[in-house]
Amino acid sequence: MDPENSLIQEIQALRKERNAIILAHNYQPGPIQDLADLTGDSLELSRKAQETDADVIVFCGVHFMAETAAILNPDKIVLLPNPAAGCPMADMITAQDVRRLRQEFPSVPIVTYVNSSAEVKAESTVCCTSANVNRVVASFSDADTLYLIPDQNLAKYAARHTQKTLHYWKGYCPVHHGLSASMVLKAKAAHPDALFLAHPECRPEVLDLADVVTSTSGMLRYVRNDAHNAFLIGTETGILHPMRRDNPHKSFYPVSARMVCPDMKKTSLKDVLRSLKTLTPQVRVAEEIRLKALQAVERMLEI
Repeated sequence: MDPENSLIQEIQALRKERNAIILAHNYQPGPIQDLADLTGDSLELSRKAQETDADVIVFCGVHFMAETAAILNPDKIVLLPNPAAGCPMADMITAQDVRRLRQEFPSVPIVTYVNSSAEVKAESTVCCTSANVNRVVASFSDADTLYLIPDQNLAKYAARHTQKTLHYWKGYCPVHHGLSASMVLKAKAAHPDALFLAHPECRPEVLDLADVVTSTSGMLRYVRNDAHNAFLIGTETGILHPMRRDNPHKSFYPVSARMVCPDMKKTSLKDVLRSLKTLTPQVRVAEEIRLKALQAVERMLEI
């Protein structure tokens, strides 16, 4: 038996023993996605984390995702197999920054992308994801002005779908923000028959070139159901794994091979096994922060 299969068998046995569920984000390495009980985008995984009757949640993603699972599941053990898996965009804003914003804009609701720390969520009115940001913005029927944090590109995308005034923090995802219009045009020239799917975290000039703008789960649904056979994918390259696995007769091309998130690639099968063996590293959120952050997350989940 090869070492990878041996690791997987050990993980499967421990998973049953611990009554654990393994959640993996769509950007995780292929072997991690294949091992997971559930894969998805941050909204799907947030919902699944809330619904599970497992005692242990093994979250193969980055720190803020495991934190969100811990916010929703205070009585469960939440494990982040590799604690070094962070998010540069989440680190671009602090709770203190949000408190200052609230002083500057006292009557303006603060809509916070789930790609943020628990402390930042705790200072927010409501959370959103790339899949539901437009619905969340529209849900504020009495507010003419909102402040979106921390992703400027998601805010600019949302601004295209509302008459409201949207202020925004100048954070960004380095992977998506690094994609330029010229890179897209070059890829389109190389694959003229391919539809271009872009993530809302991309720059506005990139979204202008897209045939479809949607979240990672939206992309997976779209390529499964659409009649086209070739797609240019404008998001982190991990999404190509389930696309190619589940649609073997279609062709998928990364719009740029540079769209790789180092943090999303940090989790290994060995990390997952060690995590299940030792029930560490656990992600915990202080109760005072958890309760405040929970309000913002639950408001989102109710929309």
